[in-house]
Amino acid sequence: MTEHVPFTDNVTDLSNEDGFQFEFRCERCGNGFRSAFQRDLRSTGQKLARGLSGFLGGPLAQAGYMADRLLDRGTNSPAKDAALRTATAEIAPRFHQCRGCGDWVCGDGCWNTDVGQCVRCSPVVVEELARLQAEARRSQMQQRLESVDLVGSTPLSQQAQPRCPSCGAQSRGGKFCVECGASLMTTRACSGCGTDLAPNARFCAECGTAA
Repeated sequence: MTEHVPFTDNVTDLSNEDGFQFEFRCERCGNGFRSAFQRDLRSTGQKLARGLSGFLGGPLAQAGYMADRLLDRGTNSPAKDAALRTATAEIAPRFHQCRGCGDWVCGDGCWNTDVGQCVRCSPVVVEELARLQAEARRSQMQQRLESVDLVGSTPLSQQAQPRCPSCGAQSRGGKFCVECGASLMTTRACSGCGTDLAPNARFCAECGTAA
């Protein structure tokens, strides 16, 4: 009876014509481990046969052709099955399968040993508390900040002018440009009808509303 080869869905085949190697990754954080490279002795012999066939030709050329055919078939072979079995046994102690979600996770940072599940299904208490405390601090700071006056005497109804309309210099606030002395006061809008007001207007020329 054919022996079954265990495998997981978090494995990547890195094997090449020289041998076998596999990479296993944590399905939560993405960190992983590579198995030790297992050289394929048959592949080494096939390479030697191909080299001799190219040098001597004749019957050995046919032998080299057969070697290539065997190497092609070797990508899914008993040798590779054995290599995968060995790699799985080598790396398996570094991973755990969560019975909550079914994912394979690394034991270094994604496994809650006390509960026997991954930290996504059963977070580590002290780590989860630290995360919730950080969120609470962020929420409280935002709430308190909303009650703090950060605007002061800044004229909010006046259109902000980041550059001087006269020379184009970067504005740092104030009423006049520090480079050319031009006024940074921009056109205001009437609070009654929305019409643009003249810079020194005290009343709106359209509706009479006080500026």
